[in-house]
Amino acid sequence: MDIPRIFNITESAHRIHNPITPEKLATLGAALRLKPGTRVLDLGSGSGEMLCTWARDHGIIGTGIDMSQLFSEQAKLRAEELGVADRVEFIHGDAAGYVADEKAGVAACVGASWIGGGVAGTIGLLAKSLGANGIILIGEPYWRQLPPTEEVARGCLAHSISDFLTLPELIASFGHLGYDVVEMVQADQDGWDRYEAAKWLTMRLWLEANPDDELAQEVRAQLTSEPGRYVTYTREYLGWGVFALMAR
Repeated sequence: MDIPRIFNITESAHRIHNPITPEKLATLGAALRLKPGTRVLDLGSGSGEMLCTWARDHGIIGTGIDMSQLFSEQAKLRAEELGVADRVEFIHGDAAGYVADEKAGVAACVGASWIGGGVAGTIGLLAKSLGANGIILIGEPYWRQLPPTEEVARGCLAHSISDFLTLPELIASFGHLGYDVVEMVQADQDGWDRYEAAKWLTMRLWLEANPDDELAQEVRAQLTSEPGRYVTYTREYLGWGVFALMAR
């Protein structure tokens, strides 16, 4: 079980696999007013930066599940590096359908809502692991400005304009699902740069070390096209945020 190898290559040097920066991740942890001993579940936990830093800074207890074997191993190493390996656990597995044995104070899916078939399904899945008066965290893209054409939407790696909502529409959708939005932290263009541009050096170094790999041609094609695509489309049109929700 693993994610497509191309993502393990392009994001192998990332600690955070979305456009939120370490500073914004710290802001989010502080904004949630986390108390020591709070149990946090993270579906699609990537390289574990959220759980590890929050365990260090706030004393939370965490469990993360991710399909990438590489990222899961990196998460365990990060926990050891920060001295929190006794407080956080990382499971290499499929987060889709995962329900925790113990109820969590915070149940999160930050940038992987496909595991529940979309935002509504993922919120429903997280709610199954949430204790009374707990907080759901959902990370999701939205249109900063509506693309003028379907071609522009595809340039943002969406299938169509209808894939994402505008920010006001996204906020309203949480209310329609029966949740109050109680906090949010938004990525900015600098955060997008750190997420996207960091892949380019990783790809270049990987190509130099692996010129004969079966994926070398695909990686070369991405390195050639991605900077232009990103600055033309994603950076201008696509927003991204983490939203904290509590059931009404």
